[in-house]
Amino acid sequence: MEVINTLGRRKTAVARIYLKDGNGVITVNGRDYKEYFPTGTLQYVVTQSLEVAESMGKYDIKVNLDGGGITGQAEALRLAIAKALCEINPEHRPPLKAKGLLRRDPRMVERKKPGQKKARKKFQFSKR
Repeated sequence: MEVINTLGRRKTAVARIYLKDGNGVITVNGRDYKEYFPTGTLQYVVTQSLEVAESMGKYDIKVNLDGGGITGQAEALRLAIAKALCEINPEHRPPLKAKGLLRRDPRMVERKKPGQKKARKKFQFSKR
């Protein structure tokens, strides 16, 4: 099997992955994913696509992560892995789609407007 290259995005985070046959090593920016994502919740998010497709320990994944925060990066990585698994085997698509792992989450940070404190918060109104 050749190397599969896919891309996942979430908020401002971009995950580029290279997936190939192996024994389940996930390397993120040159470090192990358990070191890069210290909390159990984020580690679960990263491996969620592999668990749903029952492919844990079958593939080596090399990841380049850029932009965003740690949560956005983990969710971008989850989408990229799900896309790569569908490319390898189309039979993985229905269970991944049922869990919503093939949909890019469109929510982004709302921009700050002029004359306001933040995106929605206003400065205190003074009548006099």
